[in-house]
Parts: sequence; structure tokens; C-alpha cells
Amino acid sequence: MLNPEGDVFRSFSACGLEHCSSLVIAISGGSDSTALLLLLKDYRDRFARGTRLLAATVDHGLRPDSAAEAAAVADLAERLGIAHRTLRWTEPKPASGLAAAAREARYDFLAQAAREAAADAILTAHTAEDQAETVFMRMQRGQGFGLSGMAPATLLDSSVWILRPLLGARREELRSYLRQRNVGWIEDQSNVDVRWERARTRMELKSRPKAEFEKLLETARSNAALRSDLGRRAASLIRSHARQPESGLLHLAPALLETDSEAALYILRILIAVSGGAPRLPDEERTRALLMRAAVGPVRATLSRSLIASRRDGVWISREHRGLPAPGPAIDGMVWDGRFLIRAGDGAVPSLIAPAGASADAAKAGNGLPSSLLRSARACMPVFVPGASPAERGWTATPVLSPWSRFLPSFDLEVARAVAELTGAPGIPDLPCAGHNVTQA
Repeated sequence: MLNPEGDVFRSFSACGLEHCSSLVIAISGGSDSTALLLLLKDYRDRFARGTRLLAATVDHGLRPDSAAEAAAVADLAERLGIAHRTLRWTEPKPASGLAAAAREARYDFLAQAAREAAADAILTAHTAEDQAETVFMRMQRGQGFGLSGMAPATLLDSSVWILRPLLGARREELRSYLRQRNVGWIEDQSNVDVRWERARTRMELKSRPKAEFEKLLETARSNAALRSDLGRRAASLIRSHARQPESGLLHLAPALLETDSEAALYILRILIAVSGGAPRLPDEERTRALLMRAAVGPVRATLSRSLIASRRDGVWISREHRGLPAPGPAIDGMVWDGRFLIRAGDGAVPSLIAPAGASADAAKAGNGLPSSLLRSARACMPVFVPGASPAERGWTATPVLSPWSRFLPSFDLEVARAVAELTGAPGIPDLPCAGHNVTQA
């Protein structure tokens, strides 16, 4: 039997919820999210009376009963004295990739609701069953880092934290708690619809021995710990052995390649992705082969839209010239080439944005920087047309950490902060957690 004060309340406290001024709770009306809402309401009433709660239901409009279900959730929230919003996905639905599109829309709506409510975090009701299913699905795809499962905290769109305080809870425990409270829930038929991968996975795991379920959870825990440790080691090496002498040009000192080989490989994969504006890290084996070649002699290669040049003075990384965006209108809020967030200031002049190309400043490199690599890096930087600096035309171009621009799991928090410091990307918001290490599951 679930013990709210001994189990879930400890998780709420570990997340520092009593220190939050406002929270958004994602609730579909299913058993997991309904239990989260009740548990959080009880916790707030006892330990965090100043915390405002907003229950948010995303109605994707994919089932005939979805509007009625959202209304039922709104009624429950009203009875509990909690504010509620229904967020409706009214845009045309894609012909393929519907599940992924619905997931992205859900997070967009929740992020919007959190920003409008000035919330410290979004809480979701992912459970141990969700974690096991996630690891199982990723195993089928052979995903290495993905075997750490869902993080207890994830930064969404570089702005709002998602917290998952029920990752250690079992679904049947939550349902027993609801029965004890005499509160019902909605059974989502998509959970047994074999068209969806997660539904198929759920059915598959139910047919397997309980020991296999526990093994999946242990896989998540052990991989999360390894990933967090690797990130901390990589962060330390970045701070001591990496520099950015000029925007768009990164340098790794030779000593970095001679110390922690696993962390060095991780760093190289991250910085290649960041320099190239790639949403995912490059293939591990291809990067390992590149690192081994760099350890024994000069190398000049391209990978994941980045140029990597290994010389006696270290490894240099910048954007390669191929595949740069064509000139186009500068739009406030756009992400240019996966590398820069473009913003229009007050009085910004309408402009085109384009790679600098031949117009790049070919002035002396200075500070002993390799002139050819510097000119190449400058040619891949954004410029606003006609030729003026972004500031002169009222625009800013801020570096983006492309692999983490949508989701930054807390496993990667330390290394992401080190990369932000290195590249001049905006600082990463602090977790709303007090006295607890949420970088591990």
C-alpha cells in the first residue's frame, strides 16, 4: 500500500516543492495523474500553503470522448479548489508520426501554461511502469545513453523544469490510494491500442516475469549514475582544457586527449554537435575513430556538420561550410542553423540573415590563432544584410546548445553548464530542488 507521507511526500520534499511559488500539474484524468493531483494538493495544504497550483489538461482532440474527459478533470480540480486549464490542440494533425507530434504539442502547451503562470516547474505523473517501458523501448533501438531512462528532472526549451516525483511509485499503488480516497479515474483506451508503441510495450511487459521489470528499473538507475558521473568528469575537463578564442571556433588542448579517454570522447561528441547545430550527438564509433586518429597525427575531417582539425597545438572545431542556410528574412525567435537564437530588439530594422561567407572579416587572426581555421569559422557566422553588426541593426544572435535546446535531462546538467560557459550560451536555470541530487534516478 502506498504511504503518501513516507514515500511520495519524501519525493515532493526532495524536489523542494515547498519552496516553489507556483506549480503546473499535467493531468489527463488517468489514475497516475489523478493520484499526483490529490497527493500534491494534500502536500501543499500541509507543507506549502503559499504555493499556487494549476492543473493543466491537454486535449489533443484525437478521441471522441477527449473533450468530456477534460471537462471531468476540470470538475475534479474545482472540487479540490485547484485552478484548471484545458489546452486544446486544434491544429491539423499530421498523416504520419502522430504520436510524436502529439507529444511535442503536449510539451509546447505545458511550457506555455507554465510561462503564463510564472511557474517554477511542471509536474508530470510518470511512474516506475513508464520508466521500465521507456528503457525497454530504447533497448530495442540499441540506444546507449537512452538506457538511463527518464530523468527525475528535465529542462524544457531552456526555460522551465519538468519534475517527475512519481518515478519510484508503482501504478497499482497509486490506484489503491485512489480507491482508498474513493476517487475514480479515466481509462484511456489508447493505452491498449496496439497501433502505439508504448501500448504494445506495456502489454509485452505484463506478460513477462516480474524480475524482468525490476531489471529494467535497475538498468535505468545504474545507467543514470554512470551518465551523471561521466558528465561531471567531462565538465571538469572542459573547464580546464577547452576554450573558445572566438565565437564559432572551439579549441581543445592536447592534454585533454591524454587524460580521461571516455570523457574526452564524450566532450568531442558534444562539441561537434554544438558547433554543427546538430540535435543529436554524432555516432560514437565514428567519433572514437576520429579521436584515435587525432591522438597520433594531424587530422582534418567533417562530422555532423562540423569541421574537426587536429594539429600539434590541439583539436579545433567549427562549423563546416556545407549545408549552411540560404539567406532569408531574420525572424524574432528563430533558431538559425541550429546554432543561434535570433532576437529582435526595440527598433530592430527588417533584415536578411545569411552566412558571412566571403564577406567575413579576414583581418589578422591575432593571439596566434590559425588564420585559415579562423577565416573558415568566421565565414559560417550569421550576418544581417545589409552589412552591419547585429547590434547596430537591433538584432542579437545568442549561442544555442543544440543537443539540449529542447530537452536537457538532469543527468547532463553539469556538462551542459560547462558547455554554456565555454560557448557564451545563456546560463541554465537552477533546479527548484533543495538538498537533493536529482541528477541521478
